[in-house]
Amino acid sequence: MKRLLASCLLLLPLAQPATAQEGRIQRGQVFVQTNCALCHAIGRYGDSPLKEAPPFRTLHTRYPIDNLAEALAEGIVTGHPSMPEFQLDPAQINDVIAYLKSIQE
Repeated sequence: MKRLLASCLLLLPLAQPATAQEGRIQRGQVFVQTNCALCHAIGRYGDSPLKEAPPFRTLHTRYPIDNLAEALAEGIVTGHPSMPEFQLDPAQINDVIAYLKSIQE
């Protein structure tokens, strides 16, 4: 029993980063669902409701995903013509970037 407990305690730190990443992905998904899904396809499949709004799963073909962090921090002012301006805080940026990475084709 002590060996089992010791083994579990040794594995616990390994499980935490995955759980933290899963939390970021979930929060990022909620953000994009709330703020972006009216125009963009935000999942791994489907077309964007607004034709000129690129599906999020293809963004990596236009921009390195990590490079979007700066644009999200400063406020995205480019994009499709009807895109509202967003400025995210650092935690939201990490969440959205984690989500975008999770859905790339």
